[in-house]
Amino acid sequence: MKLLLDFFPIILFFVTFKTWGIMAATAVAIAATVLQIGYMWRKNGFVEPMQWVSLGVIVVFGGATLLTQDETFIKWKPTVLYWLMASALWLGHYVFKRNFIEKLMGAQVSLPAHAWGVLLHSWACFFAVMGCLNIWVANHFDTDTWVSFKLFGGLGLMLVFVVAQGIYMSRFIKDKSEDSV
Repeated sequence: MKLLLDFFPIILFFVTFKTWGIMAATAVAIAATVLQIGYMWRKNGFVEPMQWVSLGVIVVFGGATLLTQDETFIKWKPTVLYWLMASALWLGHYVFKRNFIEKLMGAQVSLPAHAWGVLLHSWACFFAVMGCLNIWVANHFDTDTWVSFKLFGGLGLMLVFVVAQGIYMSRFIKDKSEDSV
């Protein structure tokens, strides 16, 4: 259910784009994200900071798209979001001496410090590259191709990356039977 909720705005964006075009899809994405945040606030009593950032980015860039009738702004939105995530990871590490990946996953997985560092830099690099890739596709292909890439290419690359991270992490996870020996 959480996965569906997370992808609710992008799925609605895609369906609306295919039916009514980029301006309608942008308006729907803004409304869907506002509804998503409202639902999470009501259900959990809080909203994660990155979800607030995502809301702000869609409202600013989506709003600029609708006000100017220029789709360039909505095409930049994923890049800005990816680069903000990469920046947050690196700023957390270099400025605040915190590993936000470890903070996020540390309660579920026990890894050595160097493995957490590799994960942090891997995720930050992934987000930085995804931002570049999004803007490249937006500037070199038509809007229909960009929207398809945003949904299928972006999610596909994310899935491959997550699987690769899982394989990397599995090297450090001990079998419970090893602990009892």
